[in-house]
Amino acid sequence: MKKIPDKEILLFKSCLVNVEYPGVESSTKYLFDKLGIEYIISDRQSCCTGLGHYADLFDQFSTTALAARNFGIARNEGHKNIATLCATCYAILKKSCNILNENDEVRGQINKILDDSGCHDLTYNADDMDSRGNIFHSVEILYNKADEIKDLVEVDLSGLKVASHHACHYCKVHQKDTIGNERDPMVIETLAKACGVETVDWYDRKTTTCGNGFRQRYMNRDLSLSVTEEKLNSLKENDVDILLHMCPNCQMQFDRNQGAIEKSSGTEFGIVYFNISQFVALALGADPYKVVGVQTHTVPVDKVLEKIKQTNLCQ
Repeated sequence: MKKIPDKEILLFKSCLVNVEYPGVESSTKYLFDKLGIEYIISDRQSCCTGLGHYADLFDQFSTTALAARNFGIARNEGHKNIATLCATCYAILKKSCNILNENDEVRGQINKILDDSGCHDLTYNADDMDSRGNIFHSVEILYNKADEIKDLVEVDLSGLKVASHHACHYCKVHQKDTIGNERDPMVIETLAKACGVETVDWYDRKTTTCGNGFRQRYMNRDLSLSVTEEKLNSLKENDVDILLHMCPNCQMQFDRNQGAIEKSSGTEFGIVYFNISQFVALALGADPYKVVGVQTHTVPVDKVLEKIKQTNLCQ
């Protein structure tokens, strides 16, 4: 089991989170503050390039160079432990870190670029960062505090039927670093249980991708949505109210496209989608609109909020 920190953390901002579901970031900060996790956010941090990289717009060298710059910022800020809000950022940064540590030629070329650009303080030394010991998903930071979360729960969410969807770039890229194992990760389930909610243990297509595939959503839309539809059908068969995620790409694929899939298939799903940080924040008493940001979701969250309200009024 890898050691998970609770201080000296750089909370790595995500372009997709900020643009699509800003409540994921505000929920994570709400939880970090509640749990006494020490962190900073740096205005100097740049994008990880994930969307462009996986669409073949950024090559690996450019992506690694930007990662080196971000690692230098984290080091200089005294917060070398990076916690990402997005599974793609997680995978990109870990791979780039390994390249910088193992490839002297690439590291030298990137350091020359940084020097020539006047960024002398951001050059990367071999082993400045460790992909396993310094780079985490923010959900892993919360997982490490599951016992403390149990004691802070204020809102009963046990009336909801919940299932999990772990991101491909969390459990299928750096498999040995996955908490649990890559075939059946436990991070989301553990956090839901800490909130007093049991997840659907297993459902058909549980380990299937969301269907996004980055460019596939645009270049092969029918194929992309057919994968999503298969998963939605399985969730419907299990009467799931909420599907919990840990990646904004997955959340977009299900939340933004459910209406189109319902229209083309003639099936009404009515499933709501939350990042696990949003779900835990709700359990700990966060405002659904000001903190969790439910107003940014495409599938209406009203029925779920009403169900939560009724459950708690009856106690």
